[in-house]
Amino acid sequence: MDFLYSIDRAIFLFLNQTLSNPLGDVLWPLITDYDKLWPVRIVLGAVWLWLLIRGGRQGRTVAITLVLLLFLSDKLSSSVIKEIVGRPRPCHEMNGLPIMQSIHLLVDCGSGKSFPSSHAVNNFAVATLFTFYYRRWMYAFLGWAFLVALSRPAVGVHYPSDILAGALIGAFVGAFLIWVWLNIERRFFPAFEENASSKVET
Repeated sequence: MDFLYSIDRAIFLFLNQTLSNPLGDVLWPLITDYDKLWPVRIVLGAVWLWLLIRGGRQGRTVAITLVLLLFLSDKLSSSVIKEIVGRPRPCHEMNGLPIMQSIHLLVDCGSGKSFPSSHAVNNFAVATLFTFYYRRWMYAFLGWAFLVALSRPAVGVHYPSDILAGALIGAFVGAFLIWVWLNIERRFFPAFEENASSKVET
């Protein structure tokens, strides 16, 4: 465990300090908290409404499932796993001393626990959902989720293992919810399920 932790720290320092630069100091905070920017919120809200109103059955499925997915992924990450593991963030202090020295901290550290990264969990869960229903945009969805996850050690608030675990958990939650919904469709709405499967983009 000490060996793995030393690797985790070394990769964190590489991402957070060695690769730091003035451009990254501007972009990484914007990427990591993109969902807090009002212009982005307006665009995301408009896309969600478009899926719900004009997206057909597939769009409505994605829009409704998205709400449940974000609720489950965030609760699982923030309220369950983080509380069980209890890992402090690299930017936290213990007994009045910083856990890691000279962190290049670009955002507020926050009081939440470190493992896993909820940003990684939520964004990879969403990317998994959208990739399943809109496969032609797979690289865009997964690429953005990866970028948001990578921003967390870059701004100094998560270890690399936090974002790796978060990506895996998020992908699992997304895949699980898709599986549950497909089985519900198959059992209760077979005609709808067959029609939806034929319309999923490849």
